Amino acid sequence: MEEDLRVTMPIAVPRLPVQRLARALAACAGGCLLLAVGASSTTPVSTVLSAPPAVSAQLWWQWVGLRGTLLVATVLAVIWSRHWPRLVLAGVALSLPMVVTELPGHPELPATAWFLASCASGAAAPVALIGVLGAAGWLFRSGHPGWGAVVAGTGTGALLAGAAMVGAGWLLRVPALGAWHVGLSVAALAGTVPAVLAGSALVPAPAEPPVPRRRVRPVLAAGVAAAALVVPNLSTEARMSRILGVTLSALLRHPSAVAGVTGALVLLAGLAAAGLAGRWGAAAGLTVAVVQLAVAAPMLLAVWALALETPLRWGAALFGVALGAAGAASRRRVPLAAGAAVFCAVALFIAVAATGGAPEKLSYQHESGPGTLLLVGLCATATALAGSTAATVAQRTELPMALGPLVAVFVYAGQQILQATYLGADGLPESSYLNPVHHLATAATGLLVAAAAVGALYGADVLVTRRAERRAAEEIRRQAAVAERERLARPIHDGALQVLALVARHGPELGPDGARLAELAKVHGDALRRLIAGADAAAAETGEIDLRVLLAPYESARVQLALPAEPVLLPARRARELAAAVIAALDNVRRHAGETARAWVLVDDEPREVRVSIRDDGVGIAAGRLPEAAAQGRLGVAQSIVGRVRNLGGSAEIGSDAGAGTEVELRVPRR
Repeated sequence: MEEDLRVTMPIAVPRLPVQRLARALAACAGGCLLLAVGASSTTPVSTVLSAPPAVSAQLWWQWVGLRGTLLVATVLAVIWSRHWPRLVLAGVALSLPMVVTELPGHPELPATAWFLASCASGAAAPVALIGVLGAAGWLFRSGHPGWGAVVAGTGTGALLAGAAMVGAGWLLRVPALGAWHVGLSVAALAGTVPAVLAGSALVPAPAEPPVPRRRVRPVLAAGVAAAALVVPNLSTEARMSRILGVTLSALLRHPSAVAGVTGALVLLAGLAAAGLAGRWGAAAGLTVAVVQLAVAAPMLLAVWALALETPLRWGAALFGVALGAAGAASRRRVPLAAGAAVFCAVALFIAVAATGGAPEKLSYQHESGPGTLLLVGLCATATALAGSTAATVAQRTELPMALGPLVAVFVYAGQQILQATYLGADGLPESSYLNPVHHLATAATGLLVAAAAVGALYGADVLVTRRAERRAAEEIRRQAAVAERERLARPIHDGALQVLALVARHGPELGPDGARLAELAKVHGDALRRLIAGADAAAAETGEIDLRVLLAPYESARVQLALPAEPVLLPARRARELAAAVIAALDNVRRHAGETARAWVLVDDEPREVRVSIRDDGVGIAAGRLPEAAAQGRLGVAQSIVGRVRNLGGSAEIGSDAGAGTEVELRVPRR
């Protein structure tokens, strides 16, 4: 994937001025307020969205208008996500017409005006969410990962706080909720306008890296995810009965099966969108979707338990979001979020066990303590998990796409599929508003999965980052070696090569010894030229080489080789360097061990290393001779043998007694 090829090493960027950061955070707060308003909206838009397309021509066109507006708005918002202040302001503006209709005494809108307001209101929340996630990505790129995680996590927390605002159901809803919606929308507008007026001062940040031009796949992924929500309106019972080959009456008797099949179809479309999003975007979207699905049922229990405690319910939700945002801002956000998820899961398991498998009892005891603690814990956990996920993948994927449309389609599919699991002992769903609460064990398991997922994402990010750092370090070392070679090339070319060329040219004039000297000068001169030109095959060659092939030409009457029957395969550079060390040892035997000395070479091919022993029966090395030679500048053993092997991460041992020969043992690891 393209995003996996990016180098993710930290980029030093200057901190944003306090005034600009304050404007940005105010706009983000405005977007989060709008998300809370959208999650707590009591307008009948959802009724129109879920109406089957074949009911009437009027509902058909309403459905087409609403879904079409949502699709177009989502795609355009992802395209323009870099201009997030304008997106947040657009979301606030789109929501105002429908929000105003909630005020007491407001006259009822005509059908056409109401339809247009419904279309605008349906697009407001997605546009605002993408704007908030765009702001989070901008904060990450601008050198504020803590604030970026806070904004991304609060986007999810705002949805939960909005759900807590509504209450347990329409019979117990807050009478003044419409006025609160208007007040929150005005506050969102006031927080967003300064950021929009700042214009180019916020978008893009001067210190952030250049924006990649190839953003087609994220836009396509967002479009496919938004289009996937068309599936529920097309999969009517009649069509589904024909597709599945069952009677319509059988489907009507098992509505949970219809919901499960619908969820499976939406999930397939969501997986197609995830394929376009890339592995990091797909993993992040699935993680946050699991979080939202896992907290849905226990949130219902907590909100129902606090149904008559409106101020306490709102305060608990807001405190939980603030607590989770503080955890997301921490450098230890991942272990904190995962630990909170595990703690909430354990609390849910205990709640199920303590109530005898009927956790809905907690909502009938008129005790606000357990409900408050549960609501705070769930809001904090979801906020921290979403923020930690965003911080982990921010540099590898487009947050507005991964945590926006992709999460929405996975959440919808999961909600439908879970309905097929919320069944009683008779195999039928229970006729109760609290039916999901009966299955808190499923929610607890989802929280454990989310904790494991965010930990796995963080671990994968660390591994990929370290691999990129190693590659960058290797490239730096390679460039340094090239620079050093070029630095040494000039004096070698002007000095040693000139002398060797002179010896090669005039050596034959000195007789047989001079001719041999000229031949050696030519050989070593050519080797020096290859070295300074960077044409040394040992440094450039890749793949593996059989060490036996490199050593075989040096067997003679005075050198006996004992080689394994199977190939001794080593990476090309390691094989050539080890062979060069062995050849240098044999050359020392030829020059210093005596005219009649013989040498034996033994190669042992072991699982983790290759061991080569070179033994001779020559005159040996006098005690202290090697340090004395090194001090005199004669570094043949120190560099050609010991130095080569140590550079490969191996070891070289030299043992000798005067008059008893010498033994050199070389050990080189395979990697």
